[in-house]
Amino acid sequence: MPGSAAAEDPAKRVDLRVLVISDGGPSVAAIRRQLDLEGVPATEIDLTRADRTHVTADFLADQVNGEPRGRFQAVVVPNDAPSGLQSDERLALQAYEKSFHIRQVLAYSYPSAAVGLTPPSYSGPLDGASASLTSAATAGPFNYLRGGFTVQDADPAITETYGYLADPVVNNPYVGSFDPLVTATAPGGTATGVLAGVHHTSDGREQLVLTFSANGYQAQARYLAHGVVTWMTRGIHLGQYRNYLSVHVDDIFVGDGRWSIPGDCTPGSGDCPAGVPDTTPIRMSVADVTHAVDWQRANDYQFDFLYNAEGSDLATELNGSDPLTTALLAAQDEFRWVNHTYSHEFLGCVQDFTVIPWRCKTDPATGRTQYVSQAQITEEITKNLAWADQHGLAVRRDELVSGEHSGTRILPQQPDDNPNFVAALTQNGLRWVGLDASRETGARQIGAATAVPRHPINVFYNVATVREEVDEYNWIYTSRADGGSGICEDHPDTTTCIKPLDLNTGFQSHILPTIVTTTLGFALANDPRPHYVHQANLAEDRLIYPVLEAVLSAYRGVFAANTPLVNPRLADAGAVLADQDAWRAAVNAGQVSGYVRGDTVTVQAPAGLAVPMTAPTGTQQGATAFGAAYAGERSSFEAIPAGQNELVLTLPAASAWPAAAVG
Repeated sequence: MPGSAAAEDPAKRVDLRVLVISDGGPSVAAIRRQLDLEGVPATEIDLTRADRTHVTADFLADQVNGEPRGRFQAVVVPNDAPSGLQSDERLALQAYEKSFHIRQVLAYSYPSAAVGLTPPSYSGPLDGASASLTSAATAGPFNYLRGGFTVQDADPAITETYGYLADPVVNNPYVGSFDPLVTATAPGGTATGVLAGVHHTSDGREQLVLTFSANGYQAQARYLAHGVVTWMTRGIHLGQYRNYLSVHVDDIFVGDGRWSIPGDCTPGSGDCPAGVPDTTPIRMSVADVTHAVDWQRANDYQFDFLYNAEGSDLATELNGSDPLTTALLAAQDEFRWVNHTYSHEFLGCVQDFTVIPWRCKTDPATGRTQYVSQAQITEEITKNLAWADQHGLAVRRDELVSGEHSGTRILPQQPDDNPNFVAALTQNGLRWVGLDASRETGARQIGAATAVPRHPINVFYNVATVREEVDEYNWIYTSRADGGSGICEDHPDTTTCIKPLDLNTGFQSHILPTIVTTTLGFALANDPRPHYVHQANLAEDRLIYPVLEAVLSAYRGVFAANTPLVNPRLADAGAVLADQDAWRAAVNAGQVSGYVRGDTVTVQAPAGLAVPMTAPTGTQQGATAFGAAYAGERSSFEAIPAGQNELVLTLPAASAWPAAAVG
């Protein structure tokens, strides 16, 4: 009866799983990617497949022990009228969403009264547009953002983001109401309008309407993605969100080989033809140490220094003392330290440099690969630790990154791990070792240790000046006709050829922004893998600093203080990766279920499994506050105790899942 108060059903069970209805387009895929990155369980229906699941009332809801159950806590659809989704399916979704208070996301929708908006005042490219968040956004699902950002414009020659700006429909009860969350001004113009907002339909449902195209790798999509997840799930979901950035500086104390500009190679590294003159190795100075300390303090950031003590011993033996060692030991508490082996020896196969590129030596009698011995590898590990003990250097004894990630498989020369390396890791109690993420992206076990991939930052190990960096970059990324190596021609699936960059301006104009975009992409992908550079990059022109300053500035300019970049050391990054991998495996195996009913969240999983869970501030786990604060929420990987199979949380009253109105 109009005007009467609606009755309320008792709280219904709603499972912690998202339904994604895809048209195969990038906008839905961007949201699905975020769900996967955070570890949010999802079921996808591909509308382009003839054999897809048909959406019915029975598919969306059923009963458990005689009680109603909603099988999905949120629904993602391409737009308000997806092609391929039949009318009966749309009606089933509407009825389900209303009955269980389920929110719906429209991944990319044209503005119209059907979604609470007027026809667009602007249609076209949004590259470079200035976007702002409303107070409702920063006080709500996007409270991890400061309040504005610029739509990415990576290449001015092409349109990267197309969209529409429109205004909310007002004073029309048949349309409902609309709350803007993100607005923008058209690039180069004055037209303004909504990019994202919540449509409260006239029949009591809620839709998050996005009016711009997106793919999961664009900056604006990355900025908003977690807020979309938070909004659709009411901040109650399986999975955990973090932004990570840790930077390892390899080869501390030793000198790195220097790139030869005339020779297009690195003398002493086995890749130079005869006749290329030697170059002067690159080694940090005392002034470089002072700069590193001052920079860290000014930027509220800390490096991991991966050290090779032989560099200190040789310099001291040659000169009677080593000012670099003195400076680094005096400032040792400013950095985190990781064992990088004593002398940076190659710990895989025995290398044969009589050919370019090198190859593994083989036994003449058996043809088997010859490997560096377990005894030699153990000496490299333990001698470096003994040096740390002697000089009071704080090092975790269970962490190791070998020189060049050697000991692990390196294609094409060495397709298998050195078995002696595997044995040495176990012998010496190593639990965490480094891999090169450009070769292997996934964590894996090597003996008793977990191998943690590290992302290389594309400032090369053998350069200390702008001209050296640009010249080597040109060698790798230009065609043979343009004077390059042709690597980009030989591997077009992974490398794009460019025109040669100017040696003086190419770093600032091309290399720097490219590296910043790549590094930010990893930082915003819930990816704890460390990044790595080399001590040469902290010397002379100090090339790594403008890279990191740009990354930190870009991040901190968009994200609020409640969402800092997390900077884990190697072991902590490995532990997160291990938890993420175990969680994905358990979800894929169907070993996990979770649901919310009113103010209670229940997750069932195997004992010992670390369950990632996100909930609103004020959520309790027993008598204690649940999780850790991040991005305006509480979240944690919580291990299911031995002998149990359940995690139970109590939500604050204001965050309880709403009962459905009837009548």
